[in-house]
Amino acid sequence: MIMTTAKTAICLLALCCAGGYAQSKNAPALVDFEMMTWPEVKQAMQQGKTTALIYNGGTEQRGPQNVNGGHTLMGHAIVIAIAEKLGDAIAAPVMPFSVNNANPDLPGTIGLTGPLFAALNEQVAEQMIKNGFKNVVLMGDHGGGQKELGEVAKKLDEKYSGQGIRVVFCDEVYQKAQDDFDKWLAANNYPVSSHAGIPDTSEMLYLGGDKGWVRKDLIATAVGDPVRKRGEARDPNAKRINNGITGDARPSTAELGKRAFDIKVAYAVDQIHRLLK
Repeated sequence: MIMTTAKTAICLLALCCAGGYAQSKNAPALVDFEMMTWPEVKQAMQQGKTTALIYNGGTEQRGPQNVNGGHTLMGHAIVIAIAEKLGDAIAAPVMPFSVNNANPDLPGTIGLTGPLFAALNEQVAEQMIKNGFKNVVLMGDHGGGQKELGEVAKKLDEKYSGQGIRVVFCDEVYQKAQDDFDKWLAANNYPVSSHAGIPDTSEMLYLGGDKGWVRKDLIATAVGDPVRKRGEARDPNAKRINNGITGDARPSTAELGKRAFDIKVAYAVDQIHRLLK
């Protein structure tokens, strides 16, 4: 009898430990919609996680050194971090396509037209509302599509605000964060770059340098076409490299990537608080 009781106690203890381990191991995923079961989503909403974050990534060539899925890979890490810091949000699956267009010279892009991109985001937002979310936040990691996200948010916010449901566009996670990081780089004497440059390459090194996101052996030669100001005509005498990089990405480091990542997350959390206040 004593032996049976002892065995039962040991079994119960083992089950409790296993359950505790599973809960601890899976805790970070409880803001990741696609890694949750429907009862977990329902319980999370009942406990106050009523904000859905819809983050748009993209599939786009990113120079010889970075994988084409960079926008989506970075976007997933960013939106999970935003959801965790907000505390009342769940991250929807990251959308893998942006407003863009394929190019046979640099075959790494799969783009959507603006109207199709807008329609997809509108339908996903409405599906999250049907699931029971009270707030929906639209965001994007790519310049193409920012205008459409703003328009979709305005349209749906007008449609649902009378029901106590908000739909907003968080633009500072992209433009403001990017601009301020570029200013910091310039102030600290880093060379100018944009697409597939220091910000992209550094952030991918930070988040996925050990996961194959960056071909590290190519960073030493990661120099592309000269950077142009918006609206500025291309200098006909400037040498074209046409490798997908704009500017000089050679100084990229994981440390710089962490700075870029932290800025995006902090700016998003702050703006979402303000938008949903």
